[in-house]
Formats: sequence, C-alpha cells, structure tokens
Amino acid sequence: MTYSDAVEAFLAHLTQVRRLSVSTVRAYRSDLADLGRAVGDGDLATVDLETLRDWLWRATQRGDARSTLARRAAAVRSFFGWARETELVPVDPSLRLVTPRRVKTLPVVASADGMRELLEQRRSAASGGDPIALRDHAILELLYAAGIRVSELCGVDVDDVDLHRRTVRVVGKGDKERIVPFGRPAADAVGAFLTRGRDALLARSTASTPALFLGARGARIGPRSVYALVTRALGPVVGTEHVGPHALRHSAATHLLDGGADLRAVQEILGHASLGTTQIYTHVSAERLTAAYRLAHPRA
Repeated sequence: MTYSDAVEAFLAHLTQVRRLSVSTVRAYRSDLADLGRAVGDGDLATVDLETLRDWLWRATQRGDARSTLARRAAAVRSFFGWARETELVPVDPSLRLVTPRRVKTLPVVASADGMRELLEQRRSAASGGDPIALRDHAILELLYAAGIRVSELCGVDVDDVDLHRRTVRVVGKGDKERIVPFGRPAADAVGAFLTRGRDALLARSTASTPALFLGARGARIGPRSVYALVTRALGPVVGTEHVGPHALRHSAATHLLDGGADLRAVQEILGHASLGTTQIYTHVSAERLTAAYRLAHPRA
C-alpha cells in the first residue's frame, strides 16, 4: 500500500474506531503529511528507521521546537504501530525512534483577583443589553466557572444547560458526556444572554439552531471566535498575547485546588481520563505558594 493510502486508512480508523475529535485527527493528518513530504508516496514498507531519523534531523535543522518534534514523532509511532497491527508493514520502523524530551512548562494561570476584575468589567459592559456583550460575558463566565474546553463550549445546546441546578452537559474527548456544575455568576450571565441576547443574534440568520452560543451572523459560534475573544479579554490580565480559552480552564482548575477542592473531584470536573493529567495543577499551586513565600517571608 502506498504511504498516502495508508495514511487515509489510519485517519479513518482514528475517526470511526477510536472516535477521536476532528481537531485531533486534523493534527495527525498535518504531522503525517510532514513525513509524507520527506518520504514521498512510495510503498509504505520501504520507510525504515533511518528514513525517520533523517526526517527528524531535518526538522531539527530548520528550527522546529522540541514540542513539535515530540508530537510528530508520537503521531508517527501511532501510525506505524497501527500499520504493523494491520499487517501493512512487516516490522514497525518507529520502535527505536528517539526524540528530544519535551520541555515541561507550567500552564498560564490568571490570578483570582484578575479574573474577578475581568468578569466584573464584562458584566458592566453587558448591562447595556448589547447581544454580543451579553454573549461574551456569558462565554467567559462559563469557561472559567465550569473549566470546560472550547470545543465543549461550542458544542453546548440550549437544552444542555440547567440554570436551576446550575449544571451544563458537555461532550468531551472520545464523545464522553459529563455533567459539570457552575456557579451563580455564570448562571446569571447565561440567563441574561438567553433572555436578552440570543434571540437578537438568532434573528440574523435564516436558519434555526439549538446552539447556546451564536456568532455575529446567528449560527453556532466556532472555536476561532471564542479564541479571539479570550485573547482580547485575558491577554492583559496574564501579560501575554499568546493565551487562549485553555488558560481559563487552567485557571479554574488551579483556583479549585487553591480553594481546597479534592484532586479527584477536579479530575471529574475537567473530564481528564487520567489523574496524572490533573496533577499538573498541584505543581502550579505549589509554584504560586513558593513565589508568595519568597516575596513575603523575611527569611526566604
């Protein structure tokens, strides 16, 4: 089988069998396309370890980040592991492929005071009744209060929200559903958008949609629009323009742990399959505690 045909079969497997998200499959396609440009579209079985090493070396020479190299190597290992299981290749050439260790960095987290000020500003801006301002306030409140992913937020329908119980049903990675609680400020913001803003946005479209959050033209809002909103709103708070919706998820998890929440409860709220993924936020809390100690203690 040719390389390109094998890649398409693998991507179909990721979508139909493993049920990975569209964005994850897109990332696999991009990484495998990069390898494809290096190896051509010959017989998949002709790709060997030296070919893969040369591919990574060239990526290193052009200055690709370690994180990029590690991600691409992981994608290639998954691909060739699948190819060996399906007997498309006699041996897996990626088994001995070594990549630089990914540099571990702590996630960007806003301070609780910074978030409080930001959301109060957005609440004041929404008080005038502008539908976009009402929507933006509700989006920021819900992302921070529930700690959900941007893809989960964009997929929320009106019927998924229970303002009385203050919960939202979301569909996470692997099509796994979970019910996530949120607080009264988020409930008030979402309620205000539903009663005063959503219909005004929906009227801008000729088609109806069950989506909770709508774009400027009345269709379901997309991740790019949410990313742009969070970048504009949160960038000044954390001091960098390179920030997106995940920073609100990071902030929610860190503030929950700072407030005494159980690690497993935070894992359930975030929808992490592994507790190890959630544990990064204990390191964030420890770093913040250490920084505060060094600033305040006379013997630090």
